[in-house]
Amino acid sequence: MAKELSARDRRHRRVRKRIFGTVERPRLAVYRSLQHIYAQLVIDGEGRTLVQVSSLDASLRAQEADGKVDMARRVGRLLAERAKAQGIDACVFDRGGYLYHGRVAALAEGAREAGLRF
Repeated sequence: MAKELSARDRRHRRVRKRIFGTVERPRLAVYRSLQHIYAQLVIDGEGRTLVQVSSLDASLRAQEADGKVDMARRVGRLLAERAKAQGIDACVFDRGGYLYHGRVAALAEGAREAGLRF
């Protein structure tokens, strides 16, 4: 019996058909849970994660946030800063099947503010 996919899973599979992370432009993958947000830069051809940041990161937990959207923006900024330190300045954005709205959009804006190009 085939497993029934959620609407998010269907959107994510549809988007992932076209998005592929390379060495020059890794994929910025986003996962959003009810309380936290996670982001990582991935090279799909090698199956390697270059940079990973989440709202559980110790440097972010020490700061007081004004809600989940603000925390997502900080996650995006920190990810971009760590990526720039490794010499990465461009990526492709994989919203993970989530709508580009709220926390997902805030994470992307935070990464752009810190200098990461999509």
